[in-house]
Amino acid sequence: MREFTKGLLLGAAAVVGGTYHSVACTGISLTAADGSYVQARTIEWSHSTLSSEYVIIPRGEALKSYTPTGLNGITWVTKYGAVGMAVVEKEFIAEGINEKGLSAGLFFFPDYGGYVAYDSAYNSRTLADLQVVQWLLTTCATIEDVKQAMSEVSVVGIEKSSVVHWRIGEPSGRQVVMEIVGGAVHFYDNHIGVITNAPGFEWHLTNLNNYVNLHAGNAAAHKLGDVQLTPIGGSSAMLGLPGDFTPPSRFVRAAFFRNTAPQRATGVETVLECFHLLNNFDVPIAIENPDNKTLPSATQWTSAIDLTNRKVYYKTAYNSAIRCIDLQTIDFAKVTYQSHPLDIVQQESIEDVRIH
Repeated sequence: MREFTKGLLLGAAAVVGGTYHSVACTGISLTAADGSYVQARTIEWSHSTLSSEYVIIPRGEALKSYTPTGLNGITWVTKYGAVGMAVVEKEFIAEGINEKGLSAGLFFFPDYGGYVAYDSAYNSRTLADLQVVQWLLTTCATIEDVKQAMSEVSVVGIEKSSVVHWRIGEPSGRQVVMEIVGGAVHFYDNHIGVITNAPGFEWHLTNLNNYVNLHAGNAAAHKLGDVQLTPIGGSSAMLGLPGDFTPPSRFVRAAFFRNTAPQRATGVETVLECFHLLNNFDVPIAIENPDNKTLPSATQWTSAIDLTNRKVYYKTAYNSAIRCIDLQTIDFAKVTYQSHPLDIVQQESIEDVRIH
């Protein structure tokens, strides 16, 4: 690992700090008819190109965590191989899966989360919040393992504005949201299958009650006094669905889209369904940062992970072609610890249609 620098801290702040309007991640999950379970998400940053990479971590690799004062936190040897999507540094995995099918990802959680205060006397058990996913994927096989592992570490932010929460899932389809509030770790079973950002997960579930009248299909015509009200166009039953990009509105939209989506037959079809649904959450760059004329979108990449078949799929703002990493083709006992840019060339792949 490289030496700890102030630049790394600033890079971390770019991922989860910065301005709150710049980070708008949305996560959904779907299960195929054949039992394949998929967790998908977007990741946003509107101020510059994120240095995003896919990372391959072998078994038996010695790793160490950063703290606010350097590369001097908890050390461990990886028990399981993993593949992750990292931002800024290869250690900062935002979304990933290990060879046992456990998947984890981080989501920005400003103002509502809070870690324990950093104390250098406890460096040997201190874990940076941006390395929690790396730690869990390389040491845990199940959600119960995660709960035990989290009792053994003290999670701290390596930058003051750095606060996140996490989504963790198993191939069985079980999914939990993990939040640290006031230094205490809380787990919530996620039956709605959706996650965004602040406020807390339980608040978002309560907020869904404000949309009790929304449902799939078309609304029936009815009279308001002597006036006949008739739906204008299709999908009128969803009239009133919030359309802005705040975390509460995205949570509501994602919950209704996800829970009214058709069940697809296979894992691959379900992955494609997730990408279609998440297209609705692409954040136009001008919405977040009208001064940025270079980024094509604030949504820098979208991923879908098939936990059952151990496959990572992704596309980026620069190339919407879907790429796949199959964990079953990787020998985690022999592969080297490595990372590579998500895009070899930041350019859309366009197929010419030839007329004969």
